[in-house]
Amino acid sequence: MLSRDTADTRFPLTIYYDASCRMCNAEMRHLMLRNQAGKLIFIDASTADLSEAPADKAALMQAIHGVGADGKVYTGVDCLTRAYLGVSWAWVPRLAGLPLVADALDKLYPLLARNRYRLPLAPMAWVLEQGLQCTVRRQARQAAARSAACARGSDACDIDRPR
Repeated sequence: MLSRDTADTRFPLTIYYDASCRMCNAEMRHLMLRNQAGKLIFIDASTADLSEAPADKAALMQAIHGVGADGKVYTGVDCLTRAYLGVSWAWVPRLAGLPLVADALDKLYPLLARNRYRLPLAPMAWVLEQGLQCTVRRQARQAAARSAACARGSDACDIDRPR
């Protein structure tokens, strides 16, 4: 079983992923929407210049890779759990670290990664798109609340006002 101890993760985390895969791309878009603190950097391994990458293109296309600010390299589920920690979803690494869940993920990730282009796209895309839509709606509600606070002149307004 891989380590799920994400406490030592140093951000920013640079993530190398396969954007030519609908499932991978949807998951990264989800993380991009939540990356408001800028702790994650995304690199499309299918098209990018990979001279600074932690592995060759074949390895990067076989499994997601991440490189922490301290140079540590993480792959597969280990990379994904750290990415979710970077967007303040600490419950994902905690869940992924549970013994039965961790064992299942360690077996399932390589199988999914190897067969990702053969998986039925419609149900998978629907699930991922629902998650993306929830994220966008939440961000829109937050933006509307900030805008309303600013319109009222509230102290809750987080926009810098001219002095």
